[in-house]
Parts: sequence; C-alpha cells; structure tokens
Amino acid sequence: MLNIVIFGAPGSGKGTQSEKLIEEYGLFHISTGDVLREEIAKGTELGKTADSYISKGQLIPDELMVGILAHVLDSHEEAKKGVIFDGFPRTIAQAEALTRMLAERGTQVDVVLGLEVEEQELIDRLLKRGQVSGRSDDNLETIQKRLDVYHNQTKPLKEFYQKADKYRAIPGMGGVDKVFETIKTSIANL
Repeated sequence: MLNIVIFGAPGSGKGTQSEKLIEEYGLFHISTGDVLREEIAKGTELGKTADSYISKGQLIPDELMVGILAHVLDSHEEAKKGVIFDGFPRTIAQAEALTRMLAERGTQVDVVLGLEVEEQELIDRLLKRGQVSGRSDDNLETIQKRLDVYHNQTKPLKEFYQKADKYRAIPGMGGVDKVFETIKTSIANL
C-alpha cells in the first residue's frame, strides 16, 4: 500500500501528476476539489456549504473535509491499494486529522510530493486553465486570494512533513514528463 499526498500551490500540476501516478502505480485518486465540485454540481447540502467557501477563495472547514475523505475512503474498495490525496491536507490541523484517520484504518501517509513552481508561472497557468475550462475560480482576483491562503495557511505543511521526513521537493517548472520522472525517483527511494 502506498499513500501519497500531492502538495503544491494552486496551478502547480497536482491534478496532472496525479493522473500519471494513478497510471503508473494503480492508486485511488481523491481530489478534494473534484469531490467538492461534484457535490456543488449536484446541488447537495454539502455542495451548497462548500460553494459558500470556495466562491470566496476560502478553505473548507477541517471537520467537514475529514468526514468527506473518511466516507470516500471507506466506500471505495480500490482505495485499499493506496491513495493519492490531491488538495488535502492544506493545514497542519488537517494533516494531524488525516494522520489520525489513516491510523484508525491501519495505514499512514508514506510520502508528500511537494510540487514547487514559481508564483508568476502559477498565475499564468491558472489564468490559462480558466480560459480553457471556464472554471469560475480561475480568475485573477480569486487566484490571488487562493495563493494568499496557500502561502499563509498551507505552506507551513512543508515544514511539518519535513520534520516527519515525509516531504520530497519536486521541481515543477519543467515539462510534465520530466517532473514525473523526478516523482518516480522519489518514490523509488522511499
């Protein structure tokens, strides 16, 4: 079993690299963003609650996200092979909650892959994605808020996972395949 947290600022390539990890290692992908967007599209109570935070560029409350993840893990047999957590945790409190939730299931986070990308490149990628996908949260004002939230609330996770010897810095500025080769090397060296 291999449990991976893919970590990085919005636009760093987490979704793209997650797809390659799924292909290579047969892992189950949990993208909190995808789960939440699906709930929003369905118009569920969870979706309405999530949208009230996301539309303002804010993070979903921890207890809500941990409950969602526990439900997703428990309801998918393929998650027993290993999981990629994409977009979670985003705070130290969430990392601690994830550690507890996984321990209750007899497992742990094995590695945190930190995709490191320069700020202007992140903004350019997100604006381009917004033009292609039409995602409402990919506009300059919301992007700036999301990056501010990332720097203030999420970035401290890097140090948290470094102390636990789980963080692996992955330069995210090269081509998709070059970045993935670095990821594979990091996993092979676990």
